[in-house]
Amino acid sequence: MTFRDRARAGMLGGMGDDAGAVRSAVLTLHRTTGLPMVFGGALSGRDRLRITELVGNTTDSLNGLVVRHGNGLGGKSMATGRPMWVSNYPAAASISHDYDKPVGREGLLSIVAVPVVVRRRVRGVLYGALREPLSLADRIVGAAVQAARDLEQDLAVRDRADDALAWTPPASPDAAARWEEVRAVHAELRALAEQVADAPTRDRLRAMTLRLAAAGSADPDGPPHRPALAPREVDVLAYVAIGCTNAEAADRLGLLPETVKSYLRSAMRKLDAHTRLEAVASARRAGLLP
Repeated sequence: MTFRDRARAGMLGGMGDDAGAVRSAVLTLHRTTGLPMVFGGALSGRDRLRITELVGNTTDSLNGLVVRHGNGLGGKSMATGRPMWVSNYPAAASISHDYDKPVGREGLLSIVAVPVVVRRRVRGVLYGALREPLSLADRIVGAAVQAARDLEQDLAVRDRADDALAWTPPASPDAAARWEEVRAVHAELRALAEQVADAPTRDRLRAMTLRLAAAGSADPDGPPHRPALAPREVDVLAYVAIGCTNAEAADRLGLLPETVKSYLRSAMRKLDAHTRLEAVASARRAGLLP
């Protein structure tokens, strides 16, 4: 299946696969915080969210629950576009109590809800919860916010990848698809190089990836001062460039998601980029990616 086929089938970004991206974020949040329950969902309409991803639940009361804009903790977070949290959900006066029954059956008391906002539009909500009426530590709230921000970047990159695939120049209808295939092959060659024990062969594979990257550059010789990215930083960017989440890049590169995140942040710093999109664009301008 080609990269374009996977995009059309919903295996890459866009609203059709937001739930899959939310699933990865929920798993990461659960692993990084150790909260007894973490859950979330993507928007299933303009003003409603469907909770589909749960870790640590003891009942099915929240599975499939539709949260409407402005209602409950998550609905208020959607409406304001800001993180919201309460330390005793049933007694909280700051929210409506439309969902007290399903929340109560799960026994949740202290809950944080963080909206996932891409291009000024809420695309989902991540939740973390305790079954005790305790104030959530700043570390927990911060981790939830960071997970949401990482998810926002993942969705933004996927959206851009989908936009690129949807656009084809009139003079060459298949040009965009061909270039996405080149980029997918480039990423696979980068990953393959790291699996080769023989150093000369590994260096030849890396050199081939640089030739592929230069083929897509306006300057085939590359810029005079190419940023000094480590091989693994380029590997991670190569998969980010074709729409992979941190978890997907980690799986394909045989790394931990946290390690992928560390390489990505280091690459962004070296490229003077503030977002994943900027990092990919800078790497392409530098002749590091096709």
